[in-house]
Amino acid sequence: MHFQVTPEPLDPLRAAALVRRDEAGAVVLFLGVVRDRNLGRRVLYLEYDAYPEMAEQVMRQLAEEAMRRWPVSDVAVLHRTGRLEVGETSLVVAVSSPHRAEAFAAAHWLVDRLKERVPIWKKEVFEGGEEWIEGELPTPG
Repeated sequence: MHFQVTPEPLDPLRAAALVRRDEAGAVVLFLGVVRDRNLGRRVLYLEYDAYPEMAEQVMRQLAEEAMRRWPVSDVAVLHRTGRLEVGETSLVVAVSSPHRAEAFAAAHWLVDRLKERVPIWKKEVFEGGEEWIEGELPTPG
């Protein structure tokens, strides 16, 4: 398992390589990317702040739980901090598993739990203001 909270740009191919195993027929890679619009506002950039040691500890706990729930071979979670421009990658989650269904399920679950529980905070700077954004699950639809 691999976890990193860093101000440096994230490398998704490195994350995929970190979890690649011979027994794993599937590697699922999720990228969280800064989008240009949110809540009807034009986003200029995001700022992420974190408690890195605690964030990495929670990431590990969640990865261990995912590995208990699904037959996952390995997990990598990387998150950026600092100022991120539109189009930059803020989160990389890589999951390997013998089969794709379990890899997708584990990655989906991990992304949702990471947003809920990891001590990383996001400030959205938009035209006309700025606001700290709470992590929340998307509504089905």
